[in-house]
Amino acid sequence: MYQGREAVSGPVAEICERIWLSIAEKRLRPGAHLKEEELSEIFDLSRARVRQALSLLESDGLVTILPNRGAFVAQPTIEEARDVFLFRKQLEARVIERVVERITEDGIRQLEAHLAEERAAHDRGDTSAAVQLAGGFHLVLADLAGSDFLASMVRILVSRSTLITSMYRVRHLNNCAPEDHEGLINAIRARAPGPAQAAMREHIDHVEAELDLGEATPVARDLRQALG
Repeated sequence: MYQGREAVSGPVAEICERIWLSIAEKRLRPGAHLKEEELSEIFDLSRARVRQALSLLESDGLVTILPNRGAFVAQPTIEEARDVFLFRKQLEARVIERVVERITEDGIRQLEAHLAEERAAHDRGDTSAAVQLAGGFHLVLADLAGSDFLASMVRILVSRSTLITSMYRVRHLNNCAPEDHEGLINAIRARAPGPAQAAMREHIDHVEAELDLGEATPVARDLRQALG
């Protein structure tokens, strides 16, 4: 589901999730105009509900709202993209450190169950589920760290990473590989903070290395088609 920092449910959550997933799957590109009236028709909801959803997406850096112009899918710069991945490496290294210190057997089983879902989604070619589960793995880790602050920051950066990979990834969207997550679980199970942190940094480096952080030329697609 939508991985933003705000806990939402109902129709607003559906709008957020559909827009987020359309971005993640490259069906809705950075710079696309998110017209309130059209979104209201697509979701059969009031424009007030649409505005609420767009405001939440803006708070997570996925949408830019311009006065007198409307809402657009955000377009992170190359420098912003590099900053996000730099902060993710630092932040998630701390998350891993805390997880290794406090993980229980139940926590390890939770990670393994999530990984099994990821593998199943990849095996059946379910791109939507694979995208959501890949980001969700990092959210599970953040929750297991036992820090609301760290968890909220990871949610923000995972959401922004989704937008960045949509904009700058040159190959077919694959996001985090289940094999990388398996390596992280093995290091956590061994209660080895150093190797676990190194595995996390290497994992995020791998995702960043698949980005083309040169000149980007995003093209906005038809809104109704992208959200269909």
